[in-house]
Amino acid sequence: MADDPLDGKTALVTGASSGIGEATAHALARDGARVALAARREKVLNEVANDLEREWDAETLVVPTNVRDEDSVEGTVETVVSEFGQLDVLVNNAGLARGESVEDMRTEQYETMMETNVDGVFYATRAAIPHLRETGGNLVFVGSFAGQYPRPFNPIYAASKWWVRGFAHSVEGNVGADGVAVTVVNPSEVRTDFGAAYGESFAERFDEGEVTEPEEVAEAIAFAAKQEKSTVSELDIYRRDKFSGF
Repeated sequence: MADDPLDGKTALVTGASSGIGEATAHALARDGARVALAARREKVLNEVANDLEREWDAETLVVPTNVRDEDSVEGTVETVVSEFGQLDVLVNNAGLARGESVEDMRTEQYETMMETNVDGVFYATRAAIPHLRETGGNLVFVGSFAGQYPRPFNPIYAASKWWVRGFAHSVEGNVGADGVAVTVVNPSEVRTDFGAAYGESFAERFDEGEVTEPEEVAEAIAFAAKQEKSTVSELDIYRRDKFSGF
């Protein structure tokens, strides 16, 4: 519909196959955007795309992507721009977490996490900036509470999110004068399958209503994506009793 706030705009969401990424795709489609879905699981992405088309009558594009692979990421951005003609919003959401201590983490585990959480964000941002500059677009990073405070039980994950936050704000200073908005959204615990591959997921650990839902984070991302003149620099999202024990 013409009065949808993102009507005529194209959004690319990484890590779009589940959790915050899937919820964000729904929020952006609801607001009128054409949504490109990037993740490794093509079958699941197709299911998400079908849901978006059915529920929101959205134009979608499934682009299987490994954010750890530079060529894969650059190819994804090129495909999106070729298919939709422009890129207005990039949501850097793909990430993974491990809970090992520094001395227990194997080198290959460390490298996988950093390649996903750091390198993948860099590749996508680098590829997207020229197109976002053309559209005066919005660049949204999914950070973390762990990127703001010490995180004794998973310091490597926390360090990767500190990097994301620092990188995002530095990019903000670099491209803001070119009309590109940059936002960091920092959730704390979100009830998703995040971390399931390495232990108990947040969806298993928390009951509904105990912590933030992915849809709440998605609303913050959509809010940032809808800004046309201003930058929403940073949004923190956490349960209301988060600091009750401090």
